[in-house]
Amino acid sequence: MCGIAGFLWRDRAASGPLGQRLLDMARILGSRGLESTGLALYRQLPSDRLVLRIHVEEPAAATEAQQRLLERIGALATVAEYERSGPLTRIVLSGVSDRADLGFMRRVIDAVEAADGAEGFSIGTAMEIVKDVGPADDLASQHCVSTFVGSHGLAHTRLATESRVDICHSHPFWARPFPDIAVVHNGQLTNHHKLRRRFERRGFHFLTENDSEVIAVFVADRLAQGASLEQALTDSICELDGTFTYLVSTADAIGFAKDRFATKPLVVAECNDYVAMASEEIALEPVMASGCTVYEPEARAVRTWSR
Repeated sequence: MCGIAGFLWRDRAASGPLGQRLLDMARILGSRGLESTGLALYRQLPSDRLVLRIHVEEPAAATEAQQRLLERIGALATVAEYERSGPLTRIVLSGVSDRADLGFMRRVIDAVEAADGAEGFSIGTAMEIVKDVGPADDLASQHCVSTFVGSHGLAHTRLATESRVDICHSHPFWARPFPDIAVVHNGQLTNHHKLRRRFERRGFHFLTENDSEVIAVFVADRLAQGASLEQALTDSICELDGTFTYLVSTADAIGFAKDRFATKPLVVAECNDYVAMASEEIALEPVMASGCTVYEPEARAVRTWSR
């Protein structure tokens, strides 16, 4: 049992206190799991910039490793911003000529992960994944996400069922190497090993053994082949075996998919200005205004919203 939540301002020009809204929902969903908490946060960067979120296993003893990391990344693009918060590092690159170049994304992540103990959590034109072990209040105090102003995002609180409990196995999961795509998932896939092997034969690399990471890559791969987000999610209903409800986010959209038996809960609130969703209706109360349409999607349901 895990808690998932999402929020999107529908007007393309709108933004607001995204970090605080997602944290408010995650605090309530902590009743569904306190082992870790994570957010995928979106705000559009200038047209030549990319933002990376990196995990470094032992930051207190990693000064030299961090310097080597910056040198390797600096050989690919200009490091415009750099900041570290505990085990998490945020780097903004400037002078990126083609932000849709997957080969460039792979080279950046390869440069990151050539450092001992360094792992790429996200890369994108808008997306930043911030996650850690512990409840939402710990995430807020350690990583200052409550002040994040943005357009849309996802939240997750975890009760682990199979994979180990650590920061890397926490949600959300980035669809590496595709920029700006993340997934949060409540459920269990029974065919994720088969799907993982299929992707690995095509050259994809996974950071963890978590089944949810496979969902992220599945959706991103469908998008790369020309499918709409709605079609990619619809395809997943047939291709993914198991029990699941998951949320996915891209640079300008958000959506959900439920399995063929509707075994995992989700409640959606649609308003004129925004859409919000969560595993439990009570988690929507901190963000829900009067006049919202509230409903529980049925089995095989898929919905997407774009800014």
